[in-house]
Amino acid sequence: MLKKPTLAGGGGDREVELQKGWQHHRIDKSTLTAYVFHFTPVFVPLLIQVFNNAPPIRPSQNLFPVFSSHRHHCLHPLISSVPNLKSKSNFVILITRKRHRNRLIFGVSSSAMVFYRSVSLLSKLRNRVVQQPSLTNSVRWLQIQTSSDLDLHAQLKELIPEQQERLKKIKSDYGKVELGNITVDMVLGGMRGMTGLLWETSLLDPDEGIRFRGLSIPECQKVLPAAKSGGEPLPEGLLWLLLTGKVPTKEQVDALSKELRSRATIPDHVYKTIDALPVTAHPMTQFTTGVMALQVQSEFQKAYEKGIHKSKYWEPTFEDSLSLIAQVPAVAAYVYRRMYKGGERIAVDESLDYGANFAHMLGFDGPEMQELMRLYVTIHSDHEGGNVSAHTGHLVASALSDPYLSFAAALNGLAGPLHGLANQEVLLWIKSVVAECGENITTDQLKDYVLKTLNSGKVVPGFGHGVLRKTDPRYMCQREFALKHLPNDPLFQLVSKLYDVVPPILTELGKVKNPWPNVDAHSGVLLNYYGLTEARYFTVLFGVSRAIGICSQLIWDRALGLPLERPKSVTMEWLEKKCKK
Repeated sequence: MLKKPTLAGGGGDREVELQKGWQHHRIDKSTLTAYVFHFTPVFVPLLIQVFNNAPPIRPSQNLFPVFSSHRHHCLHPLISSVPNLKSKSNFVILITRKRHRNRLIFGVSSSAMVFYRSVSLLSKLRNRVVQQPSLTNSVRWLQIQTSSDLDLHAQLKELIPEQQERLKKIKSDYGKVELGNITVDMVLGGMRGMTGLLWETSLLDPDEGIRFRGLSIPECQKVLPAAKSGGEPLPEGLLWLLLTGKVPTKEQVDALSKELRSRATIPDHVYKTIDALPVTAHPMTQFTTGVMALQVQSEFQKAYEKGIHKSKYWEPTFEDSLSLIAQVPAVAAYVYRRMYKGGERIAVDESLDYGANFAHMLGFDGPEMQELMRLYVTIHSDHEGGNVSAHTGHLVASALSDPYLSFAAALNGLAGPLHGLANQEVLLWIKSVVAECGENITTDQLKDYVLKTLNSGKVVPGFGHGVLRKTDPRYMCQREFALKHLPNDPLFQLVSKLYDVVPPILTELGKVKNPWPNVDAHSGVLLNYYGLTEARYFTVLFGVSRAIGICSQLIWDRALGLPLERPKSVTMEWLEKKCKK
């Protein structure tokens, strides 16, 4: 028991009794991580607005924010399913970064005091923790990125051994555990509902939508660093989160942004390769060709040919992946400029972040378009591993194809009408509604047009999803962006009407399991508003975004030593014989 620690705050010194039940993670030169404490029920963990910047949390929510001491950087991942964390008796605190003097901040009690306590006291107690092994199962600590280390490679190098051991333990302890039954419907229905792929960077819940390393899109918007206060998250922050599982600091995001800019130079042969294609070729054809032309610089291919040990595969994969992520915006922007703007290239602006630079190279320098591109790239980056592009990238990479080859294959899957091409179809369909019925279309007219589309054997693009069973959170955050920046835009208002009209019709007809709008239902209208009106190009934007998710997982595929993917296939005759037995 630790009794009467010195407390500083508006309420003066008070006794805090720490129950048995806390543990720590090691503190070294590069990482400071979270401590979890159990407080006696006398303290109500109603978190106050630290420095007037942290959102209040009610105990009834059973959610516990974690704070940094930087007044403009409130880390707020929502912690759930943590054993023994009760809303009236426990609280989670976080050690701050070194540059803030290693202080920890936490708020307790209804009097809303803020207490400061130096890390040195906790360090002195480390031996006590080691001597109490029974405590290790009483709580689960939450690891949050609070290090001042700006080296992403070093961060991964530290994390990988731990995750390798974790995978080994899962194999040894649970290797024979069944995850479900496979039915004939699953085999014939595109393998929907099968659990058959490890994908660490994100997880898709049918009701909640996508979670990036456990964080929902609204949570990412709150905790990931932004270019300006209250702005959209920087894609570099999501890349850091996907790779490390930790929320980065603004300094780390800025360092990563600088690193990506340093890798963004495109060799001349890439432009020449694209120029060999007709200018009328589909933008995705030109984009994929450019990515393939980049492959000649692959560090993984060079290392493999030199006989690199498999335990080191992840390192040249990391180099390739960061270079690929850095270069695809410039390649994509060139395709756009070549097709629609006379071929004049716009260079990288060294003062801009990833999303803003992409908008800049396309030829859009308005601050709202830059914000939209940050949001767009972030929310389109990853959607777990079962979708066509992500699965294709993983499948091809499992053969030890380098990131360029793997991502080019993924792009070819993304180009399909049932996957990434859907976003261009949405805008074209919406414009066809306007062309036939006018911008001031009534609800009844819209219903008639929807039914006309369905009766002609077509689908209403932008509605339904293979996994989701509710409105796509990626749709909702784009809707919120539109309400904030373009509430009176006629096409946005039409999209809003479709949200009210289409789901009831699809539900009544039984056309889809999920009648609600997906991410594609909104993105085209936003892009169109800011001047990017060329719908055929939209899938390229999707492809640039998806590089972040696919490459992040590919690095972990190599680090974890995941094997060649080789599922079993059968014939209809085999199915008939099997089912008749």
